[in-house]
This record gives sequence, structure tokens and C-alpha cells, in this order.
Amino acid sequence: MELGVDILAILFVVAFIAAFIDAIAGGGGLLTIPALLMTGMPPAMALGTNKLQAMGGAFSASLYFLRKRAVNLRQVWFILLCVFIGSALGTILIQLLDVAVFKKILPFLILAIGLYFLFTPKLGDEDRQQRLTYGVFGVALSPFLGFYDGFFGPGTGSIMSLACVTLLGFNLAKATAHAKVMNFTSNLASFLLFLAGGQILWSAGIVMMIGSILGANWGAKMVMTKGKTLIRPMVVVMSFLMTAKMAYDQGWFSI
Repeated sequence: MELGVDILAILFVVAFIAAFIDAIAGGGGLLTIPALLMTGMPPAMALGTNKLQAMGGAFSASLYFLRKRAVNLRQVWFILLCVFIGSALGTILIQLLDVAVFKKILPFLILAIGLYFLFTPKLGDEDRQQRLTYGVFGVALSPFLGFYDGFFGPGTGSIMSLACVTLLGFNLAKATAHAKVMNFTSNLASFLLFLAGGQILWSAGIVMMIGSILGANWGAKMVMTKGKTLIRPMVVVMSFLMTAKMAYDQGWFSI
């Protein structure tokens, strides 16, 4: 499958914008996946290509956070390992099952996240008491976070950030940084399996990955400089937009 220069240019811009949003609040896949599908490529190839570009953006943001010492890999390596395993299993399973029922439940989950951040204005303002150790978090929750990203994906960043705030006691900026490193790990696992299945359109994936790297780096810088003043409203807005988009796709607003 070949794409024209004009289509590739549009995909580059979409990836840049999506990665910027994703680095701050999650939800970038709601822009990139429809854009890839509109090129006419098969759904499986669209998902695989999206993982390639998303992996570039997540790596860019993760590298920035690691350089700024917002994430200590020695503390969270086990969490990342469990996320990787969960994502691999989710990617395998989505190619075997019908996700129609899950898609109907998802808008309610994303809406709940947005409402939670909206009505708890002090949530994540500063570090709080840690409710779970890193080991328990890794065993009890990380595989499911990775599985969800590999299995379906939209809103993964928001869900991971919320888990880090409520269970690990992180402030919003720290939670966003850790969520992005976790997201890169899950993207890598999913990408490798799509690669093994030959479901990558390299021309689109590489162009989008360049845009994604640039957008994610800019978004990561905004997280570290603007912190909670930017992250909270972005998470709320993106949660509501994701809910509306998924509800529309399912025909909730049809007359």
C-alpha cells in the first residue's frame, strides 16, 4: 500500500498534535487511529502502524522525563516488566476476540476519570501517602494497565496517571511522567507483536513517528514547567472529548 506525499504530510501533523496532547493528558490515539483508517488501510494495519508512531512519541517524552529525573527506573522496573507482559497478552487477544461489548463500557470508564479529576480539585497537587508498594502495584495492577493498552488503548495515559496518583501517591506531574514511561513500555510490547504479524505500514509509521517525537517532546516540557495548571484541565477536557467521540462512534447520538 502506497500513500501520497499530501496524505503523509497530513499524518505528520496529526501525529504531532496527538503526541503533544498524549504527553500531557492521554487520548492521542483518538486522533491518529481514525486518521490512519481514513487512508483506507485495514484495521489491523492501522493499529500496528499507530503503535509504531505512538512508541516514538512515548519514547521521546519518556527520555525527557528520565533526563529530568522525574522517574527512577530502579524503583519501577518491576512495574514496567508487568506492563510489558500485560500489553503483549492484550495485543495477542485483540486479534482473536470481538471487542464490541468492551467498547460499549469504555465511554463510562473514561467519563468517570474526567469527572473524578474535575470534582477533586486538590487531587495530585502534591505527593500523598502511598497506598501500595511498587511490588504490589506491579503484581495487582500493572498487567491490567498493559493489557488494556495492548487490547484496545484509548485513554491509557489518563488511566495510568490516575492509578499513579491514587495508589502510588504521586503528584500530577510525577504521575504523568511515570504514566508516559509505562505507556512506552506497553507500546513497545504491542509494536513487536504487530511487527511479527507484518501489520506495519512503514512509510506512514515512520513519518508519523517523527511528528510524534517532536510533539511529545514539547508536551513533556510543558508538563515539567506548567505542571498541575495544565495537566488537570487537559485530562478533564480530553476525558470528555474521548467519551463523546466513542459514544458518537457507537451511534448514541443518532436519531
